[in-house]
Amino acid sequence: MTKYNEEFKLMVVQEYLSGSLGYRAIAKKYGIGDSPLRRWVRAFKEFGHSGLSVKKTKQFYSVQFKLDVLNFMKRTSASYQDTAIHFNLNDPTLITSWNRRFLKKGIEGLQKKSKGRPSMSKKQKSTANNQEKTMSREEQLERENELLRLEVAYLKKLKAFRENPNTFLEKHKQPSPSNLNKKDFD
Repeated sequence: MTKYNEEFKLMVVQEYLSGSLGYRAIAKKYGIGDSPLRRWVRAFKEFGHSGLSVKKTKQFYSVQFKLDVLNFMKRTSASYQDTAIHFNLNDPTLITSWNRRFLKKGIEGLQKKSKGRPSMSKKQKSTANNQEKTMSREEQLERENELLRLEVAYLKKLKAFRENPNTFLEKHKQPSPSNLNKKDFD
C-alpha cells in the first residue's frame, strides 16, 4: 500500500503549481518531505495525471532493460528523476533500488527473484522408490524374506512376554550401573 494516494498528491502538486507557496512551505504544511514533492511535481509536468498514479499491477522489467537504464544514467550523468523521465518511468526510486542492487550483487541483483517459501524436497521419497526399482527381482525377494524373519522374531518375543512377563524381564535384564566394578573405570 502506498503512503500517499493520488488525490492527495494531485492536491499538493496543484497547490505548488498555483504559485502561492514554495516546496518547503507546502511540504511543511502537509507534513511531507520536500523531496517527494519535487518528484511529484516533475512527474506531473512530464506525464500529467498518470505521473502521480500508482500502478495497480506490478510491472516486470527485463535485466537488459535495467542495464540499459543504469548505463544511460552513468553515461549521461543524469539524475534518477531525469533517467526515469527518459525511459517513461514515473518512479525514480525504482532506478535507485536497481542501482543499489547492481552495485551490491552485480547482474544477479537485477534478476527476478522467486518469492515465497521454497517447495518441499521430494528427494527422500524418490530415493526409496528408485532403490526398489534398481533392485533385481531376486534382491527384492531377499529383502522381503529378511523383513518377514524380523517380524516373526518380534512376534515370538511379544508372545513370550505376554505369557510370562517376569521371566522375560529377568532373562533380558540390563546390568545396572551400581553393579559394575569400580576397577573397570580406573
